[in-house]
Order: sequence, then structure tokens, then C-alpha cells
Amino acid sequence: MALLLVLFLANILTTSKGSISQPDHVHHQIHLLRPQSGAGGNLVPGLSCLSWRLGVETNNIIGWKTVPQVCEGYVGHYMLGHQYLKDSRAVVNEALLYAQSLELDRDGIDVWIFDIDETTLSNLPYYAKHGFGVEPFNATLFNKWVMEGAAPALPESLRLYRKLLSLGIKAVFITGRSEDQRSVTAANLKKVGYHTWEKLVLKEPSYSGKPSVIYKSNERKKVEKNGYRIVGNIGDQWSDLLGTNTGNRTFKLPDPMYYIS
Repeated sequence: MALLLVLFLANILTTSKGSISQPDHVHHQIHLLRPQSGAGGNLVPGLSCLSWRLGVETNNIIGWKTVPQVCEGYVGHYMLGHQYLKDSRAVVNEALLYAQSLELDRDGIDVWIFDIDETTLSNLPYYAKHGFGVEPFNATLFNKWVMEGAAPALPESLRLYRKLLSLGIKAVFITGRSEDQRSVTAANLKKVGYHTWEKLVLKEPSYSGKPSVIYKSNERKKVEKNGYRIVGNIGDQWSDLLGTNTGNRTFKLPDPMYYIS
């Protein structure tokens, strides 16, 4: 397991420099993480794990609590392999094309909304250790991981962030992390390359028990009421992108590990 975490972090460092390739032996060793039965197994007749993931990413399969047991090996291999990085790059490439096409006034009020977990910061070291979503979410263990401040950047999201800044578009982070995690989250962001932002919005206790789509819609509305234009919005959950005040265009990053309503 320790070897796999080292390989993942090495891969993140490599991709952050512009390359998503890795040696074949690294690619094959990813299979050692979990049993591979999910790669070709069926959930129901005619539905493979690949089809399940497609349904998840297109928001046709909603409200699910855990990854199907038979698909844990498939999801683990996808997240730690080439394809997750390639899919993320494809999304970011489209976001960059869009951003570069904008005729900006350079008046300082254009912003881009970023989610944090599995969007700007990656928790793959945590999931590689604790499993890929087949068990119910353990908030205690996850919060302990967050407080370590050790999450690496998603390389493609960091590439988007840097380009947006160069275009004069400011970053606004809106995360489901709680307000008491502000300092460690800010330090983690800066440590991996997100060195500046216009706003960092964390979840207040008043949103406890409310769907994320309501929380994020309300916070985006506040951003616009403060005079900003939301020109873009990127996240790994559909609840990051649906609701109100979503911005001029949204971009969905892949994440078959969990679902947040």
C-alpha cells in the first residue's frame, strides 16, 4: 500500500509539469490495490461497472450512497490509472478553450468558482488507504486526513487556475469543508500552488443537514450580490454545478467515488 501511495504522488508531481504519462510497470501495479473483479463484473444483467460510472458521471444514477462492491477494484484502478487523468485533462482543455474565447473587460470582477475536494485538491491518498467508496463515508477519518493538510493538487485543475489568473479571472473557492477547517485548507491550497484567491467560502453550521446544492447556490448568489460576474464554475459533483447562480458555463470533473446531493 505504501508503494502505491508513493507511485500516486510521483504521478501527480509528473502530471503537474505537463505530462500524464507514466511507465507501464506503474500502470500495472495499480491493479494490486484491490481485487479486479469489478473491472468486468455485472451489477445487473447487461450493466457493467464502466456503464455504472457513465451513469454516475452523466447524473443519470443519483442518490447512491456507496460504490457497488463489485466495482471497487474498477473504481480504484480508474482513479489511480491513466484514464482519470486523461478525462480530467479533457474537461480542463474545454474549460480553457472557453475561457480564452471570452472578451473580458479586465475590470476585476470576473471570477471562476472552484470546488475543493476532488476538484482543486485530491484526496486519493486517503481513498487509496481506506478504500474506494464501498463503505459508508467515515467523517471522523476523513476530517483527520483533512487536518493533516497533505492533499496534493489535481494537476489539471492547477493548470486551469494558473491560466485563469493570467487572463485576469479571479478564483473563488466554495467548499463543503467546515469553517473550522479554514486555516488548514488555506495552507494546503497555498502549499500546492493555489497561492491567491478572491474568496474562500467554507460551510457554516447554519447549513448543517441541508443539501449541498442549496448551500452552494446561496453562496454563489452572495458572490454575485457582491458585484462579481461568475464566468465559469468547475466541480466534481453535480451539486457543485446545479441550482441557481451557476455562472455562464459549468464544467464537471470525473468522480465515481462518492455522491453529494
